[in-house]
Amino acid sequence: MLQRPRKLSPITLLAAVIFLASGAGHAVAADPTGDWRVADGVANIRVAQCGGSMWGVVSWEQETGGRDVNNPDVSKKDRATLGMPILIDMKKKPGVDQWEGQVYNAKDGKLYSSTITPAGTDQLEIRGCVLGFLCGGETWTRVGPPIPASTAGTPKGAPKTVGAAKAAAKTAGRGQPADAIGDICLLGDIARFAH
Repeated sequence: MLQRPRKLSPITLLAAVIFLASGAGHAVAADPTGDWRVADGVANIRVAQCGGSMWGVVSWEQETGGRDVNNPDVSKKDRATLGMPILIDMKKKPGVDQWEGQVYNAKDGKLYSSTITPAGTDQLEIRGCVLGFLCGGETWTRVGPPIPASTAGTPKGAPKTVGAAKAAAKTAGRGQPADAIGDICLLGDIARFAH
């Protein structure tokens, strides 16, 4: 037996429109800030918003004492990889949960056009391209919660990172401080661009 389509009352339709327009029908935007383990597990990258852009630096290394030996700039070949910017000046794309900018690949010492896209709350998709079409990528896994916005630029005397002194005093295996990086927006390589 065929049934007649049910008519919706104007009040039901109005309630549905208000529900969808209020955002209640949309998923909450994923937050790319926090600490992320790279696909091969050799490092964590801390992602934070600095001066309106997302930046990411190496915040933990499986093997301590790494150097940027593949950097084509001779003056940077001896810089420590811990604290080194990897995600550079990533700007939010309008209308989507995606940021675009550059990614530094320490394995070959090159910068690539890149995007980061949260994939749920615990994964971050990284894609990089050379010449706009030779693209590759990987998925990073969240190892630390989203982090609050940087306090960089607060009045003089105000604490810049909460608990940074306590965290730096602790160690987390292999003699590396538990949080040797703290607020990445205060690192020199980022601060001069973001402020």
